[in-house]
Amino acid sequence: MFVLIHSPLVGALTWQPVAHELEAEKLAVSVPALQDTEGSDLAYWQQHATAVQQALSGVSTDRPLILVGHSGSGPLLPVIRQQLSQPVAAYVFADAGIPRANASRLDLLAAEAPEWFESFHEFLKAGGRFPDWRDEDLLEEIPNEKLRATLVSEIQPRALPFWTEPLPVFAGWPDAPCAYLQFSSAYNVPAAYAREQGWPYRHLPGGHFLPLTDPRSVTQALISLLHDLDIELAT
Repeated sequence: MFVLIHSPLVGALTWQPVAHELEAEKLAVSVPALQDTEGSDLAYWQQHATAVQQALSGVSTDRPLILVGHSGSGPLLPVIRQQLSQPVAAYVFADAGIPRANASRLDLLAAEAPEWFESFHEFLKAGGRFPDWRDEDLLEEIPNEKLRATLVSEIQPRALPFWTEPLPVFAGWPDAPCAYLQFSSAYNVPAAYAREQGWPYRHLPGGHFLPLTDPRSVTQALISLLHDLDIELAT
């Protein structure tokens, strides 16, 4: 079963078109919604991992899962895996950050985008929240008006505490094979790391929200990467 995990900065819409394509291929898929409450005693990552676990509570505990993380959900894959009762057959990072033990999202950004990290950090320390995208900011990225409006309605602007919480990585991760699917130049650093590690890799240029704008190509790339990992996809 494919488990398509969206960034905690946006909503589940990101993966819905790809989910429909996978279902058309007679493949099982789930798109959990990451849910959290600001100010909770639980860290954001704990809330998100629990949300995925609850969404999959009806899935047999012997059914292997393929965890696919887009964007900011990439660093969450190890903590999500630890919450699951099901085995994980593979991890796929789709234009996503790659976990680093106890690194915060800010730590990862410092490595991935050093040219604007300092100004971004100052923006957050001054009380700013990100993302602060408006409809007009995404006109080029997402030409479809309805999709763009829905994505903007699901945006979750995050304050400094979200960006500075450490994200744990359990000893021995990755405990399953990994692959990387790159869409945009913003993820050149993690994509380069994936290639250095010898992970199966595909590059589909077309923008960070390619799962929305070209779900067919993204679906075929995901299936191809799983074939590279010698994982048999059951209908």
